[in-house]
Amino acid sequence: MGRMGELLEQAGTTRKRLLEQYPSETQSFLNFLHKTDAGVAISQRQKELINVALAVASQCDRCIAAHVKSAVKRGASQDEIVEARSMAVIMHGGPAYMYMSSLFEALDEFSPEPEELSDGA
Repeated sequence: MGRMGELLEQAGTTRKRLLEQYPSETQSFLNFLHKTDAGVAISQRQKELINVALAVASQCDRCIAAHVKSAVKRGASQDEIVEARSMAVIMHGGPAYMYMSSLFEALDEFSPEPEELSDGA
């Protein structure tokens, strides 16, 4: 078994422990997951591709393992899974790119003026 399989086993162990120690809260959460997954407007394959992108964006290895495995099981191709991952990269990179205006604003506000830099040299 590879690292991803081990992560899924760990997640299963955690789920069992949560069900034992916090049965009501855990079961409520699992019920929410099952009801959400049962919706029909979006196919199961599409849901898993969305989940793959969200798992990558969340930087959650266990989530990536679970949702890639499920996406493959539900018929997603490797190309579809990689493209879904690319959308997460765009959404992480795009907002970071857009925050460059804030960075420049902070630089303009807090950086010394060019003449202030030359005074000390």
